[in-house]
Formats: sequence, structure tokens, C-alpha cells
Amino acid sequence: MTIATATSRDAQADPASAAPATAGRRITGVLLHDRAALLSAGFIALMLLMAVCAPLISALTGHGPTDFDTSAVDVDAGGIPKGSLGGISSDHLLGVEPLNGRDVLARVAYGARVSFLIAASATVLTTLLGVALGMVAGFYGGWVDQVVSRVMDFLMAFPALIFMIAILSSLPAGNKPVLLIVVISVFGWPYLARVVRGQTLTLVNRDFVEAARASGASTRALVFKEILPNLRSSLIVMTTLAVPGYIGTEAGLSFLGVGVSPPTPSWGQMISSSVSWYAVDPMYFAVPGLLLFLTVLSLTVLGDRIRAATDAGAAS
Repeated sequence: MTIATATSRDAQADPASAAPATAGRRITGVLLHDRAALLSAGFIALMLLMAVCAPLISALTGHGPTDFDTSAVDVDAGGIPKGSLGGISSDHLLGVEPLNGRDVLARVAYGARVSFLIAASATVLTTLLGVALGMVAGFYGGWVDQVVSRVMDFLMAFPALIFMIAILSSLPAGNKPVLLIVVISVFGWPYLARVVRGQTLTLVNRDFVEAARASGASTRALVFKEILPNLRSSLIVMTTLAVPGYIGTEAGLSFLGVGVSPPTPSWGQMISSSVSWYAVDPMYFAVPGLLLFLTVLSLTVLGDRIRAATDAGAAS
């Protein structure tokens, strides 16, 4: 009798401990015990902080991303940065660009801002298009499904990178970041829409959806209260894995000269400019290349760990 009373008192005193953990709390708990996920999240947070604080970094160092500093390069030697390791000094913490002396730290900080902004915007637009069209196709079926599916097949059959280069080369260079977001989203949404369509086709015939329909629930209620919440885990995983792909796509297009236009800084643009200098100034290539590699790797590892944690939570 005493034991039962004490147990009931403990449950009343700490109701949160008796409540089952939500999916989000389970996934967070798994990730907090995963060293690779923590390291990846920490590096991503550092890159995001650098991107957000890019104007502050320029103000503290006194060098903007487009400011020339010819005193930091040896003009007589062909524009090679003065000093060792690409001109790294207390005035230029990551060195300078050859020939013009622009500060590498300021340019990679603003380049991070451009890359994350384009990747995040493209991910949001791709997710909206993919979820909307995928759910419409899976929910209504019939000719609607046929039309949406054929559009998806048509876009997925294109060699996306070649057509991105062709489209961006033919469009005016007035606002390349916006054009990049639109072009990446146009070719990116079918991959998410196909997954959403398949899961919607499965969910629409489940008992809980049929019960809601029989009780008189509207189409809007079925979509937003019954089907969409069950797609949440898949959407989180796919959007997390999409961001590094879009960062790599933006860098690749900028490297090829059809992405972000100078003087706007971009990691891909900096890597492209460093190709002719890597033999005499390898740091100019190493800094943006290493940041791009580690950012894409960290986002990919974090997305993969989220997927594994989601699968483990669903299995339990």
C-alpha cells in the first residue's frame, strides 16, 4: 500500500517523466549522443554565424569583400601576396587574393551568405512545389496524377546541369541569385514530389483517413490534419539532404561562370579564380575549397544522421 502510494505521488510530482517522448524529442536525444552529428551541427552553426556576421567581420577587419589592397601584394612579382601562406597576417587573417589584394576572410564570409541564402531559398521553394504537387497527384489520382507524373518524368529526364548552364547563360545577368534559385527549384522539385506522391497514395487508403472521410471531414482537413503530419519525418530528412546538394550546385555553376556574377563573392567563383594561382599561392585555393568541402560534408552527415534517427524512431 505504501509503495503504491509513493509511486502515484512520484507520477503526480513529475508528470513529464510519465509522458511518452515525442518523435522530435527522440530524434534530438539520438543526435545529442552522436559525435558526428554534433561536430557537423557545430561546424554548420559556425558557418551560419560567419555568414550572418559578414558585415561585422568586414567592419572589424577594415576590409570589405570588394576592397582592393595593392599594398598586400608584390606587384613586381606578378601580384603574388606578400608574406607566407598567401599573405596571412594580423591585418588579413586568411590572406589576400593575388593581383588585387582583396581580403579572403571578408570574401568567404560574404560568399557563405550567398551560398546559404541561395540554398535555403531553393530548398523552401522546392519543398513547397514538391509537397503541393506530390500531394495533389497522390490524393486525387486519375488524370491529375497522370499530368503531374508526366511533368515530373519530363523534368527528371533532362540532364539538369547542362540545361541549367544553357538557361543561365542565355538569361540576362541582372539578378543572378534569384535566377539561380528559380532554375534550381524548377529542376529540383520532381525528386521530392515523387516521394510525397508515393507516400500520399499509401496514406490516402489508410483506415484513419477513411474514418475521417466517413465522419464528414473536408478535403482540407484530410490533407492538413491527416496526411501532411504523417509526411513530416520524410520532409525533414529530404530537405536536410537537399541543402548540401544546392550549395554544391550553386558553387559549381559559379565555378563555370554562369552563377553569381562578380563582384558579388561566391565560393565557386573564388575557386575558379584560384585555378591559375594554385601553384604559387595554394592558400587562395585551399581556403574556399576547404570551407565548401566541410560545409557540404557536414550538412550531408547531419542529414544522414537525422534520417537514421528518424528510421530508428519509426521502428521503435
